[in-house]
Amino acid sequence: MGESEVFQRCTQINAQMKFLYLIIDAGTVIIPFIFSFHPKLAFYRYWKYAWPAILISALVFILWDIYFTHIGVWGFTPAYLIGNYVSDIPIEEVLFFICIPYACLFTYHCLGILIKKDVFKGLDPFISGIMAAYLFAAAVFNMSRLYTSVTFLSLSILVLLLQFLLKIKWISRFYFSYLILIIPFAIVNGILTGTGLEKPIVWYNNAQNLGIRLGTIPFEDIFYGMLLVLLNVSIFEYLKAIKHSNTIYN
Repeated sequence: MGESEVFQRCTQINAQMKFLYLIIDAGTVIIPFIFSFHPKLAFYRYWKYAWPAILISALVFILWDIYFTHIGVWGFTPAYLIGNYVSDIPIEEVLFFICIPYACLFTYHCLGILIKKDVFKGLDPFISGIMAAYLFAAAVFNMSRLYTSVTFLSLSILVLLLQFLLKIKWISRFYFSYLILIIPFAIVNGILTGTGLEKPIVWYNNAQNLGIRLGTIPFEDIFYGMLLVLLNVSIFEYLKAIKHSNTIYN
């Protein structure tokens, strides 16, 4: 292969890499979307609850994302982006907050249908209490680390609100679902944070987090992901309860 051919090949590869984040977004949602129409699952019938939940949650996280990107808590490598932005964040990042929650809500819905047993039933107050206490303490002792403090504090407050104030009954099923979701989460987030790549698609300023990595994934991402999914599920379940003239306590 001549030098010009090598250069042309490298140029083609670089051009293809610009679609990588977009491909990841599409890859996470395509199978859940197709199977939403499966007769046994019929998730499409719940779109009237799912889409408002996704869009409301997305607005919250996009505004958070724009601010953290602006102040340098994290950022994005242009080589993996098509180049269209909403304020300071790439369009792929906006789609992330739509595609990932859709796939997670679909999974949560399916697990509720396919697995009738509530595996963590009765354990949820203990799980919520321990987790919220740890997260709150970690947030207080790491107030100078914005990613750590904001994520941990937000999740601890939401968990305490749902578990002990609103006393919702589905949180044990959420914990089981998130335990399953950690597997695809690790794959997707691993790629986004640089696994197998020359540079990460999403980079993090370690001065703003604990500096602990699970492979390439910041430790905080586990709880950031949980916060994202839990907010979506909370709105999803609330809207379902309203529709059925019920309350979130049932």
